[in-house]
Amino acid sequence: MRLALGAIADDFTGALDLANNLARAGLRTVQLNGVPGADADIGDAQAVVVALKSRTAPVDDAVRIATAALDWLRERGASKTYVKYCSTFDSTPAGNIGPVVDAVLDRLGEHITIVVPTFPGTGRTVYQGHLFVGGELLDESSMRHHPLTPMTDSSVIRLLRPQTRRRVSLITHDTVRQGHVAVAEELARIAADGGGLVVVDAICDDDLAVVAVAARDLPVVTGGSGLAQHLPAAWQLELSPSAADLPGPVGAGAVLAGSVSRATNQQVAAYEGPKRALQPHALLDGPAHLDEILHWAYGQIDSGATPLLYSTASPEAVARAAEISGGRAAEAVEHALARAARMLVDCAGVRRLVVAGGETSGACVEALGIQSLRVGPQIDPGVAWAWGETPAGGVHIALKSGNFGRTDFFRAAFETLQ
Repeated sequence: MRLALGAIADDFTGALDLANNLARAGLRTVQLNGVPGADADIGDAQAVVVALKSRTAPVDDAVRIATAALDWLRERGASKTYVKYCSTFDSTPAGNIGPVVDAVLDRLGEHITIVVPTFPGTGRTVYQGHLFVGGELLDESSMRHHPLTPMTDSSVIRLLRPQTRRRVSLITHDTVRQGHVAVAEELARIAADGGGLVVVDAICDDDLAVVAVAARDLPVVTGGSGLAQHLPAAWQLELSPSAADLPGPVGAGAVLAGSVSRATNQQVAAYEGPKRALQPHALLDGPAHLDEILHWAYGQIDSGATPLLYSTASPEAVARAAEISGGRAAEAVEHALARAARMLVDCAGVRRLVVAGGETSGACVEALGIQSLRVGPQIDPGVAWAWGETPAGGVHIALKSGNFGRTDFFRAAFETLQ
């Protein structure tokens, strides 16, 4: 079956975020984890999202795997390409957003695309080219202190220019509010003048709907996941009312949280079930610390509870741990949570798993051996349940970006699946 859309996402939570919005819009959507092999099965999917762990990878590695994913998608007939990055534009002056977008355009022989991080459902908006997070400028939000990609500028144009060899321009909200014809005309003018990467203001879903229609003839679009929910209608695709159906839930539940974002810290603090913290220094000493916590978690599951294992901390505490450990603390935590995911599924019968944090989610999905995910019901904007097969059997899994979700997200996630 010919794909309507092939998407490339730079982390696993962002991929599921995108797949969620496509499924909610009525497209049968499958997420594949890592560059797919030749025998990857997508069934009757109309859209495929390839999830990569490339957000903080070396630039050359990010470009290499993104173009490999693009080639795979095009070989399966994808006529449109979506490059998905975080709605907080997580990157450094070296990349990886600009270099990946450049590489995709080069591969397809295209010279223009749009850049639309806006996702109103999660408080991300762009006005006069500046990115806002929940009403705060990006560089005044908690993202300023992100341990991997500290965002110290709110201007998407200034963030992009060091990352791309193409011209970066802006379509302002004054044009967007005039409607899709005005935006399309401005895109055509920019294309005739050499093209490049076009940042488009958008502050609400109505704006995104306008942008989707205006850009419907572009072979490549880029953005957060907010734009994606408007593309099926703009492209006049056949929609399926059962696109987000999943098997019924069974088995025990557990939560793993590796993000250090403000939102996840608040969610861990609000969780009323049993919880235990992983200590990075103890993990570096050997397996005994994790083994003891896993033994505790098995006991909680046997008693019918849903345990939370977490490594959340303040940015200052994370920085201190990184300094003391020579940078090994974050890697130790990621490996420990990945091992915990595998042990909880293989040994404790966990079949409903919530994972918080992009890097953590990628590590856990890889540890579980999940090759593909079917997207199911939304929990919160940007986060949905999905279904994947592991060697131990099928698992419902929710992969949450660190910055997403209400304060009681973990409780709400399991209620959504009932």
